[in-house]
Amino acid sequence: MQDEIEELKEAFDLFDVDGTQRVNPRDLRSSIQALSLGRNQVVQHLLTDLERQGAKPLDFAGFVDLMTAKMGERDTREDISKVFRLFDDDRTGTISVRNLQRVARELGEHATLEDIEEMVARADSDQDGEVTLDDFYTLMTKRIFPY
Repeated sequence: MQDEIEELKEAFDLFDVDGTQRVNPRDLRSSIQALSLGRNQVVQHLLTDLERQGAKPLDFAGFVDLMTAKMGERDTREDISKVFRLFDDDRTGTISVRNLQRVARELGEHATLEDIEEMVARADSDQDGEVTLDDFYTLMTKRIFPY
């Protein structure tokens, strides 16, 4: 943890070009864009947060809060992968109708075969009848679900 804080301090100092112990969010945003880092989803969220920050300068504590919130999002795919593996009990690398039926049964849900097939079809991007980890991740991180 101490190493991570030291790394964040080094990054903060790089962006604190005038030595005021404050970083202008617009300058930070411009630097990130100039480095062509904007394609990364976590960086996109960071840029959105910086936009909300407006012109109010960030001190080191604010910078740490902003960055650690974003670093925590990196664990999301790993966490979602763990949940995926709970569904994928036969370790095929996909979630099938059979896998979803088992989970529904274990949770006491009374879903029809038709309902379960529809759930799989909605999440299945290549329409092969199985949900991949990428499909599952996309589904779990979307704000809206496919119809």
